[in-house]
Amino acid sequence: MNEAIRCFEKHFGTAPACTTRAPGRVELLGNHTDYNQGLVMALAVDKYITMAAAPRDDDQVELVSTAFDAPARFTVGHIERDPEATWANYTKGLLLQLQQRGVRTGGFNAAIHSTVPLGGGLSSSAALLVASALTVRKLHPYTLAADGTATPAQGHAPPLTDPERLALAKACQAAENQFVGVNCGLLDHISSLFGKAHQVVRIDCLHLTVDWAPLPADLAVVVCHSGVRHALVGGEYNERRSMCEAAAAKLGVAALRFVNPPGLEAARARLSPREYECAVHIVGENDRVQRGARALAVNDLATFGGFLFDSHASSRDSFKNSCPELDILVELARVEPACLGARLTGGGFGGATLNLVQADQAETFRASVGRAYESRTGHPLESWVCDVVDGAA
Repeated sequence: MNEAIRCFEKHFGTAPACTTRAPGRVELLGNHTDYNQGLVMALAVDKYITMAAAPRDDDQVELVSTAFDAPARFTVGHIERDPEATWANYTKGLLLQLQQRGVRTGGFNAAIHSTVPLGGGLSSSAALLVASALTVRKLHPYTLAADGTATPAQGHAPPLTDPERLALAKACQAAENQFVGVNCGLLDHISSLFGKAHQVVRIDCLHLTVDWAPLPADLAVVVCHSGVRHALVGGEYNERRSMCEAAAAKLGVAALRFVNPPGLEAARARLSPREYECAVHIVGENDRVQRGARALAVNDLATFGGFLFDSHASSRDSFKNSCPELDILVELARVEPACLGARLTGGGFGGATLNLVQADQAETFRASVGRAYESRTGHPLESWVCDVVDGAA
C-alpha cells in the first residue's frame, strides 16, 4: 500500500483520498474450465494490485504506475484504447462497463503499484480491474444489484455483499472481453473478490455459485515463475476458447460442462483432432475438480496432488497451453519428496507453476528446484511462498 501512496504523492503533490487493493490468484485445479461453464478451485494470494486515488473537479482521469514511465490521461466521456499505454486499458474498460450500468463517474487521479508478477499467470489483469472498480466505488459511491443495475450511494458505499461481488466480477469480465480483447471467463475476477484467508474458493461457473473449503494448514503454496512472460491478448487464449465452443456445438451441448469422459469418447468421431484434444482437457479438468474436492474433504492429499500432476500433463499434451520451461518446473517438482502436486496455473503459454508442498519443507523445496532449474535452463528461478488471503478491499 505504501508504494502506491508514495507514487501518488510524488506525482500529484498531495495525499490520496482513498486506497484499495485486490489480490492476484492461483488456480488450484480447473484449467480453462470457467468459460466452459465448468468447475474451478482457486486461491487468492498475497500478491496485490494497490491503487491510491483522489477525485478531481473536472472529467479528466490521470493514471500513473510504478511499473511504467509515462502516465495515461483521458476523459471519462471519451475513452479509447491507447497503444502507447495498454496497461491503462483495464481501468478504461472497467469505467465503460460501470457507465453502461448507470454509475456516474467523475474525474480522478490514481497511482497503481503491483506486487503481482506481470505475465506470471497470477492474474494481475483481474486484480487491476477489481482494484479499479473498488476505487471508483470509494470516489463516486455506488452499489450494484445482482442484475448489474447501479444505484448511487449516499456518503460512503456500504460493505460489499456477495451478490454485489458477483455483479462486479461480471463487469470486470466484460471489460476484459469487450475492451481489452481477452475472451476470458469469470475465474480470476471471482477469485480476487471472493477470496478467504486459508480457504479454497470453489466456483461453479454454470450456476455462478461460490463456496469455500479449508486448505490444510500443513500445506504451503509455492509459486515458481518460469521467466516466460505470457500475454493472453496475443490470441492463443481466444483460439482455445473457440475450439472448445466448436467442440460443444458439434456435440450438441451448450458447453463442455455437459459432457463426461465416456460421452466424449463415444462422440469422438464428430470432432476434428484439435477440437477433440481441447475437449479432452476441459472434460478431464471438470472431472478432476469433482474428484479433487472429494479427496480434499477427507484430507487425502496424495490423491489430490496426483490430480495436479495429471492436470499439467493434460495441459501439456492435449490443450497445449504449456511451454518447455513450465514442463521442466513440474518435472523438477515431481521428484521433490516434499511436493504433493504441481501444475501450470492460469492461462498458460508461460507464467508460473503452482506447487503444493509440505509447509515445513517449503524453503528447502524452493532452493532445490531453483538450483536445478538454473542448471537446466541457464536462468535463475524466481519463486515465492504465498499466503492464502482475503479478497479485495
